[in-house]
Amino acid sequence: MRLVFAGTPEPAVPSLRRLLEGTAHEVVAVVTRPDAPAGRKRRLQRSPVGLLADEAGVEVLTPARASDPDFLARLAAIAPDCCPVVAYGNLLRPAALAIPTNGWVNLHFSLLPAWRGAAPVQAAIRAGDEITGASTFRLEQGMDTGPVFGTVTEKIADDDTAGALLERLSHSGAGLLAATLDGIADGSLQPVPQPAEGVSVAPKVTVDDARVHWTDPPLAIDRHVRSVTPAPGAWTGFRGTRLKLGPVTTTGFDDLAPGEIVVERKRVLVGTAAAPVVLGTVQPAGKPMMPAVDWSRGVQPAAGERFETTGTA
Repeated sequence: MRLVFAGTPEPAVPSLRRLLEGTAHEVVAVVTRPDAPAGRKRRLQRSPVGLLADEAGVEVLTPARASDPDFLARLAAIAPDCCPVVAYGNLLRPAALAIPTNGWVNLHFSLLPAWRGAAPVQAAIRAGDEITGASTFRLEQGMDTGPVFGTVTEKIADDDTAGALLERLSHSGAGLLAATLDGIADGSLQPVPQPAEGVSVAPKVTVDDARVHWTDPPLAIDRHVRSVTPAPGAWTGFRGTRLKLGPVTTTGFDDLAPGEIVVERKRVLVGTAAAPVVLGTVQPAGKPMMPAVDWSRGVQPAAGERFETTGTA
């Protein structure tokens, strides 16, 4: 089949690479988000998917909106048989959905209908799910509601961060997407409607959402921090500024007030709704990540001092 691949961030790269390296289909163009400012100098930078397409010599389309008439005209002229999609990040309207003969096939990083939405991996970790996976489905107007072609499963480890889990799913999902396209091409695969039961939603996680609430139980804090690592990154307020936090570990003793900081020789404890947690790494504003013990030597928290549990930083 002639394919137009749509995707933007790093997790979409393994799928595009798999299709480019295969011989069963031809990637004739790539659709990605427009170049965006990045880094301290805010220079325009190509998306990871766009960079790979450039290296492969494939045409790259970067519409500001997928409803742009010029984009729709070019897509219609290319006449793709199918458009695989992985984390494209742009809303596809009916005019775009109608162009490829076999529709748009989305790779989504959850076991649909669980965790429809922008942040399925983060939601699965935060909820304490033991198993997650990836699904391929035919795009329609509803949010991740289309019929499913296939799935792969992945166990969530006790120490998984969103970044680590998404990395694994991006590779296993690439194989699923390739197999799905093969099945569509030879007519052996038909999508199955999603069940009405078991639907859950995973909206985009904002920086405000990533704030740690020390009045939560320690297990909830552990899952929360891992679910937003590396992005947007867990944080807490300390002396009127934001302190970014890496994954924490739970401990079954000591009785501290929520947010209370206790510095020991080899670790830093913080109180929660129950037993305290042990900080791993932290990142003060304008500085690199560092071990929490090293940070504590510099700031020297006073006896009874706490991370902020309310307000803003």
